[in-house]
Amino acid sequence: MKNIAKIAALAWRYLWSRPLAAALNLLLLTLGLAAMTLVMLVAAQVDRAFERDLNGIDLVVGAKGSPLQLILAGVFHIDAPTGNIPLQEVQALQKNPLVAQVIPLSLGDSYQGFRIVGTTPDYVAHYGASMAQGALWSQPMDAVLGASVARAIVQPGHEQTALVGATFIGTHGLGAGGHAHGEHPYRVSGVLQPCGCVLDRLILTSSESVWLVHETATADDPEDLEILKQEREVTVALVRYRTPLAAVSLPRSVNANTSMQAAAPAMEISRLLRLLGVGADVLRAFGGVLLAVAALSVFIALWNAVRERRFDLAMLRMLGAPPGRVAGLVLCEALWLAVLASGLGLLLGHGLAHAMGWALQAQGLLPVTGALWLPEEAGVPLLAGLVAAAAALLPAMQAYRTDVADLLVQP
Repeated sequence: MKNIAKIAALAWRYLWSRPLAAALNLLLLTLGLAAMTLVMLVAAQVDRAFERDLNGIDLVVGAKGSPLQLILAGVFHIDAPTGNIPLQEVQALQKNPLVAQVIPLSLGDSYQGFRIVGTTPDYVAHYGASMAQGALWSQPMDAVLGASVARAIVQPGHEQTALVGATFIGTHGLGAGGHAHGEHPYRVSGVLQPCGCVLDRLILTSSESVWLVHETATADDPEDLEILKQEREVTVALVRYRTPLAAVSLPRSVNANTSMQAAAPAMEISRLLRLLGVGADVLRAFGGVLLAVAALSVFIALWNAVRERRFDLAMLRMLGAPPGRVAGLVLCEALWLAVLASGLGLLLGHGLAHAMGWALQAQGLLPVTGALWLPEEAGVPLLAGLVAAAAALLPAMQAYRTDVADLLVQP
């Protein structure tokens, strides 16, 4: 053990005797490992988010258009909806014997970039969310804030409990800058516990609230208001099958016999993940290229180092160091690079993931964080060690085969 510590200390000094080359090799290894780490973190969190938010949703029904857009807007709330569908047709769908549950969602307004969703308490129950403060809405214009929404809008120095009972005004549209519905302010009735699901990023209210805001903004005559009530619409309906056999006939029936479109989440998300997988493969390949370049750079640096230090190696042999220990010195120098690059690569990968998550959440998109540590990341130091060891193999063999007598007779 004492000899190993001495070899490691000497290898560390040898490594930084050429600081520019060592820094370049370290940079290349770090960037390659960071790219691999970033791909693992983002892919794992996106997969988990899709799986979690889609859990229990068999079919998404909305206006005709892009099925994938319908899924992204209605389930994940990261796209614009394809339009609205008649409430009467949704109610008829709910009476279908193949349907166990229909959860209507009404979109169109937002507050500080967070979507206001009109729905029923079944939507909260579907994700198993519970209240952190207050209670669910009990009357029109009551609203419940998701955990991320509450954290984002609470004033510095104030507690989230101060949000309950507060009022806010929604704006038309899913982004900032829309017309403010100042005549119909919402009152916060409660705040949800963090559930790690899409509800964290939403403001929930009753469907009647959304209808009230838009109907009174469109017409003020009692007769016109009554007509609007008869023609009420929702944006999306989330459907849960009563029997697995419904998957065979219900989507086809909705698409053929109604003005609505039915999209199967599993099929559309599989298609989306294939598209995302191409980007992940490109980034992973980029990381692999960086690692290959780093391995070549480390190999060249160590090969030249062995040639430059041949008299030092001969002196070590004369002082009694066996060939294996001399070769181990070269290998240890490469492993020092691997250890440093592993730590820096993991930190950089997590930092990039956190920055990406911050940018995505600022746009109301999928939550990604760099604070998550995956078991798969244990392979990053192993990968770095293998790359470094492979690069050091030939230089280490050259050091092992150093002939003391030949070196000493050279001028």
